[in-house]
Amino acid sequence: MDTDRERHRARETAFYLFTQQSLPACKPVLTPGWVIAIFLFMGVIFIPVGLVTLRASHCVVEIVDRYDIDCVPESSRMDKVSYIQDDSIPKNCSRFMKVHKYMKAPIYIYYQLDNYYQNHRRYVKSRSDKQLLDGQKYHDTSSCQPVESNNNRPIVPCGLIAWSLFNDTFEFIREGAELKVNRKSIAWKSDRGHKFGKNVYPFNFQNGTLIGGGKLNPEIPLSDQEELIVWMRTSALPSFRKLYGRIEEDLDVDDVVVVNLMNNYNTYSFGGKKKLILSTSSWLGGKNDFLGHACAFVGCSSLTLAIIFILLHVKYRRPYGDTSYLPWNRKSFSG
Repeated sequence: MDTDRERHRARETAFYLFTQQSLPACKPVLTPGWVIAIFLFMGVIFIPVGLVTLRASHCVVEIVDRYDIDCVPESSRMDKVSYIQDDSIPKNCSRFMKVHKYMKAPIYIYYQLDNYYQNHRRYVKSRSDKQLLDGQKYHDTSSCQPVESNNNRPIVPCGLIAWSLFNDTFEFIREGAELKVNRKSIAWKSDRGHKFGKNVYPFNFQNGTLIGGGKLNPEIPLSDQEELIVWMRTSALPSFRKLYGRIEEDLDVDDVVVVNLMNNYNTYSFGGKKKLILSTSSWLGGKNDFLGHACAFVGCSSLTLAIIFILLHVKYRRPYGDTSYLPWNRKSFSG
C-alpha cells in the first residue's frame, strides 16, 4: 500500500510540474557570441555540402530530345490532334541522339511529359487500389468513374489513370546493332509486391469505343506489368519524368544513337510536350541542381549574417544584460 501511495504521489508531482511548466529543461541564452558561432557553423557546413552536391549533379551526363513536334509530318502540323487520332497514318519516327560525353552503364531511359496535370483531383481519384490487388473479386469500383465498366462488364484495371497509360515505344540502335533495353525492375519493389496482385490479370481493358492510351497483355499479371505500375504512381507536378528502361552498355563520345519510336500518345489536344531522356546517375541520383544551389544559398546567407553580426557586435559592444541603451531608460536618465 505504501509503495502504491508513493507511486501515486510521484505521478501527481510529475504531472503538477508538467502542467506548471516547472520540469527541468534546457534554456539556452542566445548571446551575441553564440548567435555568431551558430551562423558561422551553418556556413562552414552548408557551403561545402552544396558544392559537393553540385559536383555530383554535374557529373551526370544527360541527353534530352523533344520529339512531339518533329515527329509530326509537316502537312499535318496545322492539325496535330487529327493526325494523332487517325489510325490510318503511320506514327513511326526516327530521331538521332549524339553522345557528347562518355556515358557509363547503366544508362537510364526516361520519357518526360510537360503540361500534364496528373495531380488533378478527378484524375487522381479515378482508380481502385483494392481492385488492383484483388482483381474482379472486388466489386465496388465506383471510384473509377468514368472508366468503371464497359458493356456491363468490369474493367481491370479501371479508372482514368490506367486508361491513359503512356504508349509511345522506343527502339535504340548504335552502329547498326540494336541496344537492348532492360525493362525489368523499373518500378518500386513495394508497389510490385504489395499494391498490384500477382493473380490479377487485365480484363476488358481498352475495349471501349474511346481508347485512351496503351494496352496491356491479358496473360501477364498486373504485378509484372511494370510500365503500368510506373505510370500509376502519379506525379505532383505538371512536368514529370517516368522511367522507361535501362541500357546496360556504355556509350562512347561521338556515338550516335538512332531512336526508332512510335509517336502514339496524344499530348496535342492539351498542348503537352514529349521528351526522351538518356541519363547516367551519380551517388546522389539523377541530374538536379536544386539541392546544391539551396545548400550553397543557405551557407552563404549564414556566413553573411555572421559577418554582419560580428561587425555590429564589435562596433556596438555592451555588457551582457545592460539595458541603459533602451529608449525609456535614456529618457528617464536625461530627465
